[in-house]
Amino acid sequence: MPPEPVAPAIPPAEAAPIQLTKEQIAEAKAKVSAKHGAAHRARIERGVDQVALHWRASDGDLAEFCVAHFAAEPKDLDALFDRLQAMFEQVDGHFLELGRSARWGNEVEAGPVLPVDALLAAYDAGAHVNEDMFASKVAFSVLLNFPLTRLADRIRDGAGYTRRQWAEARLAGRFARRLPGELALAASQAEAAADEYIAGYNLWMHHVLGEGGERRFPAKKRLISHWNLRDELKANYADKDGLAKQRTIARVMDRIVTQTIPRAVIDNPTVDWDPVANRVVAAAAGTVEDNAPKGRPAPSDEREPDLRHENVRRHFAAAQKIDKFSPLAPTLIERAFTNAEVPEARVREILVEILASPLAEVVSKDIARRLGRPLEPHDLWYEYGGGDIPEAELDAVTKKKYPTAAAFAADIPRILRDLGFTPERAKYLSEHIAVDPSRGAGHAMEARRRGDKAHLRTRVVPGGMDYKGYNIAVHELGHNVEQVFGLYDVDYTLLAGVPNTAFTEALAFLFQERNLALIGRSSRGAEVEKLRVLDAYWNTREIAGSALVEMDVWRWLYAHPSATAGEIREATVRIARETWDRYYAPYLGGAKGTSLLGIYSHTLGSPLYLFNYVLGHLIAFQVEEHVAGKDKATFAKEFERVSRLGQILPDLWMKAATGAPVGPKAMLDATAKAISAKP
Repeated sequence: MPPEPVAPAIPPAEAAPIQLTKEQIAEAKAKVSAKHGAAHRARIERGVDQVALHWRASDGDLAEFCVAHFAAEPKDLDALFDRLQAMFEQVDGHFLELGRSARWGNEVEAGPVLPVDALLAAYDAGAHVNEDMFASKVAFSVLLNFPLTRLADRIRDGAGYTRRQWAEARLAGRFARRLPGELALAASQAEAAADEYIAGYNLWMHHVLGEGGERRFPAKKRLISHWNLRDELKANYADKDGLAKQRTIARVMDRIVTQTIPRAVIDNPTVDWDPVANRVVAAAAGTVEDNAPKGRPAPSDEREPDLRHENVRRHFAAAQKIDKFSPLAPTLIERAFTNAEVPEARVREILVEILASPLAEVVSKDIARRLGRPLEPHDLWYEYGGGDIPEAELDAVTKKKYPTAAAFAADIPRILRDLGFTPERAKYLSEHIAVDPSRGAGHAMEARRRGDKAHLRTRVVPGGMDYKGYNIAVHELGHNVEQVFGLYDVDYTLLAGVPNTAFTEALAFLFQERNLALIGRSSRGAEVEKLRVLDAYWNTREIAGSALVEMDVWRWLYAHPSATAGEIREATVRIARETWDRYYAPYLGGAKGTSLLGIYSHTLGSPLYLFNYVLGHLIAFQVEEHVAGKDKATFAKEFERVSRLGQILPDLWMKAATGAPVGPKAMLDATAKAISAKP
């Protein structure tokens, strides 16, 4: 049994307005104390105050409920804990499975998309769970008996928590707010609408023309924004004509962010588009793709309506309504960083420390030397060690190896063995992972109850899985392996997973970094290790700017709550350009005013997510440094060990994993050492 706290975790004065009188609360405390004695006074005081945070007149008699449901004896508290933990595993798991089934038609390549699929994707079977738990008073039983903690409490005291206390904190944290189901559904619908918009945002690159009207890209190359556009740009470093292609892609990205892109060119292979002049014409005879969608817009230069930023406005509108029911984190900004359990101020400090580091000048000069030319804005996505192998060559390998998603699934045991997992563990993991062909760029979907499988989604184009799809698949496999260990092998299922999404991204990066080695196309050595460090720094610096832009956009939104989609577009572009001019223009050709930092699709579908990638890069680097020089078997054992640490505080997780808290120091120190090393 963990020791009992000695004081209420959430003082009523700091909570939302309480609908009960002081006398009613005092009466409830007195009656529970009279039944169970003064020895339990601290827990009684805390529990009644926590219940009072959300109790409504329609819930009935507060004192009667508290007297009936307070678990005073250790054995009773243990039994309650065990029952709730088992029940919530089933609730979470089955609702996740229902959601996965509802979104199947929209997310998985399983035949044509039907009109009803968009409706099903917006359906959230679990939207009313929180509301139902309060209506049934299960939530109040939790709040009466287990401590509700603030982030500040966990940062101050978490190092002294037992595993059971962490599980109790996660249990009570489920009910930090009492959210009406229609508000949860509205947030889910905003996310589904954004996901549908993103999934359809493809460009047929054969029809994106160069300044002279030339076709720079092969037929049937259909790239989703932003993932495929970015990855195509990276791949072009290995192409003798790559620079011209990269400039074209950068111009396309700028048109997307500013929404000066003509609406007629989005997912439309029947028109040609010059993104510099921004002119659209009917595709030349004989160039229209064989599988061109029917009924696409006719040629027109009319720009896309403000649909991109309308998605942000919908998320903000849904968040504003939820704010009123979140007394401990009354804005989406606060909830994002509270969920990550890293305060916003600290995240901002980390981003600025990375962006303002003088290493940027030194590393950018090194990149220019390697490229043999001055840097340009698109070199934001330069990859150290990348581009050495033409992507067409890699495509040939992966397409032959993985003609279908099922072929990749069949190869997972071999992949895991090559990463260092024993045959037994590789078999165990592969049996708990399903692979689906994705309509979008790909993602990993966890399981939340033992008995279900984690799902890996990646795009498989006609002719087989290209290198982009394979690269994503290996990343998502890292997610899935962490998810399986974190659910099936954790001591408390209430702690299943990792502290926040940055950690699952970090562990996925560890897999992704080894993707070429898994198809026999890379080796390790002193120069490779140097390139790894410099690439990690440059990639982290790249996403840090986009994360900072998103944070500032959301600060702007709360300062301008009535903003239209058009005004959000203008603010986003302005903030992206200002951030670029301050932190990037001096090192990337001096060109000011680019909006490239606003390209990430996450800002539409998963608001305030990007900072997790920055933290993920730092965490991955720290873990990679921890296993550096060790053999593959040690890598696999350490991956498994840290995946089972569970949802404890981020810094505590990192200290248990590597001996140091989360931060940029390890990466910056290693970068300084690498850039000064002789070739």
